[in-house]
Amino acid sequence: VQLQASGGGLVQAGDSLRLSCAASGRTLSSYTVGWFRQAPGKQRAMVAAITDNGRPTYADSVKGRFTISRDNAVNTLYLQMNSLRPEDTAVYYCNDVRGSYSWGRGTLVTVSS
Repeated sequence: VQLQASGGGLVQAGDSLRLSCAASGRTLSSYTVGWFRQAPGKQRAMVAAITDNGRPTYADSVKGRFTISRDNAVNTLYLQMNSLRPEDTAVYYCNDVRGSYSWGRGTLVTVSS
């Protein structure tokens, strides 16, 4: 499976971004998948996950601001990020919740204050 995250960029605090993760090689519709992020000097951590039937969970730091969704018809995962904060600055990755697949380059989100 290849996972390609996109949609990152440089934004100001309070702005929004929508990340996408396109999967190829295998359908992810039967798996719980998630978004992870790694800030400079920190370990990669999961910020949101969604089950195969669409039930989401979120890290406390993003609850109420981020929304994870999936479109199984196009094998794509999304992360809508609102009210961005400088502490959200990180490289964002997608994967199944076990991190089974290659992480790839991720997509960089930079939030300026």
